[in-house]
Amino acid sequence: MKKHIPNLITLGNLFCGTLATIFAVQGNFVLAGLFVVLGILFDFFDGLAARLLNVSGELGKQLDSLADMVTSGVVPGIIMFSLLSNGVVDGFSFDESETMLWSGFKFAPVQLIGLILTLGACYRLAKFNIDTRQSESFIGLPTPAMSLFVISLPLIQMNTDIQVVQDLIANNYFLVAITLILTYLMNAELPLFSLKLKEYSVKNNLLKYLFLLSSLLMITTLQYLSIPLIIAVYIILSIISNVRKKT
Repeated sequence: MKKHIPNLITLGNLFCGTLATIFAVQGNFVLAGLFVVLGILFDFFDGLAARLLNVSGELGKQLDSLADMVTSGVVPGIIMFSLLSNGVVDGFSFDESETMLWSGFKFAPVQLIGLILTLGACYRLAKFNIDTRQSESFIGLPTPAMSLFVISLPLIQMNTDIQVVQDLIANNYFLVAITLILTYLMNAELPLFSLKLKEYSVKNNLLKYLFLLSSLLMITTLQYLSIPLIIAVYIILSIISNVRKKT
């Protein structure tokens, strides 16, 4: 029976991702974000359960990526698709004459760019399943990190009084740039450190502890705005670590 426990937890991730998809389509980004976070927690605990129970297997690996494809692939694509409908920048704005109409569903062609995130996540997850180099660390931005970055954007927009930040998130040039950058980072040959701790000494885990401490400080002070900043810090610290290892 114990061999099925991690897979059941993984299915919890898929369940949350499916609910998040429904809420994202409805434009309820708060609940969509909540269920994405819950799904990512399930994604963390299924691997932990598999290691504790010593029941890791190929089925769990494939199931994990399939669940992630929904929670951290489909949902952020839908959210970016929705955000791109609000832009008013010349060249990326649209009116009634520019929309496409399928069975009463209207959208601007530019919104399709947001779905590149979904395609990029799918490609990354497929590569991850056959890449034996990513057992101890990551190569390319993990899809859950990309998903958290994207779902934070509408939440920041709804909960910040900083006009510059609101204007950025309403700017389609910015959103398209973020889409392309995140898609590239997911599939780039960029080593990123893992937060898994084999032991707890400060000397051997200084980078991870610094990252966790700075993340906690940003969350308590910046709230939703901290999420994209934390992911940016994660990437920057990884690059610094890579440079130090080469020198």
